[in-house]
Amino acid sequence: MQAVQKVLISAWKNEIPDKNVLLMDATCYEVHMRFPTDTKILWESCQWIWEKQIPALCQLHGLRQPRSKYQDQKKKTNVYSKQRKKTFRKTKSRKNALLKLLLKGIDAYQNLLNQLKASGFTDKDAATFKTIKMVYQQQYHHFQYPKVKIKERIVSIYKPYIRPIVRGKENKPVEFGLKVHKIQVGGISILEHVSYKAFNECKRLKISILKHKNLFETCSHLAGDAIYATNENRKFATKEHITTNFVRKGRGKDDKPTKKIKALLNKDRSTRLEGSFGNEKEQYLLRKIKARNPETEMVWLFFGVLTANCVLIAKRRRRQQELKNAA
Repeated sequence: MQAVQKVLISAWKNEIPDKNVLLMDATCYEVHMRFPTDTKILWESCQWIWEKQIPALCQLHGLRQPRSKYQDQKKKTNVYSKQRKKTFRKTKSRKNALLKLLLKGIDAYQNLLNQLKASGFTDKDAATFKTIKMVYQQQYHHFQYPKVKIKERIVSIYKPYIRPIVRGKENKPVEFGLKVHKIQVGGISILEHVSYKAFNECKRLKISILKHKNLFETCSHLAGDAIYATNENRKFATKEHITTNFVRKGRGKDDKPTKKIKALLNKDRSTRLEGSFGNEKEQYLLRKIKARNPETEMVWLFFGVLTANCVLIAKRRRRQQELKNAA
């Protein structure tokens, strides 16, 4: 993807204005999945074992199904899910019951696999079963020690690579999907770093400037939000003779030309760069990425951003042609 971006930018270089101005910010492109809770992921794990795997395995080999209280727990889970107010006591009771049911299911399924020597056990089933075992360990530890944070928390048994990304937004504090650090030059968006795990975008500033210099040679102005304005980044920008939009430290004030430049950089970042996030999510199918595995999700994201860039270049070419015809 980085190689393709480099080829495209080299082809569009003459049509990109303000190549010396670098804008940067991070956002999350969410994947299409239900909002995860502890009870939901525990119930999905129980369903996979007791409803999909064990009955199919027993029917295939003519074995008697292990006894369980799965049907009783199914009714109770349906009643719980329909309740508008889910109290702490009811949620704790549900989690406790589902943890016991899941542990029994893991043991029963493992015994059947040992008995049948894993006959008909596919790689996909093995990966899901391994994920479910990890889910049980995480949820049991969280049930015993609710104040301890879970590292590498699994939120979906079918997409175990998805991680909660805390964004701190008022209406959506946690998002689930691809966190993207994007740089923009002359309206053209470049995917600088993409990860399913949360990362601190302020540490990507130096790398972003070096990548910009590799593509466009010079960088004289830079704009980013307040998270980038660390002492380390300020020193690096000063060393490279780059004018930033960072708020000045100390009691001194900026002179009028500097204030004007910072105001223009802030406006460019907040309108053009942040506007591109909304445009790509609404117009190029990136609000909820509906792919089924990490490879196709990455390709979906890449082509969404790439299409937005192509449309922008096409509009500029059409505008230039209209001006030539008018002249």
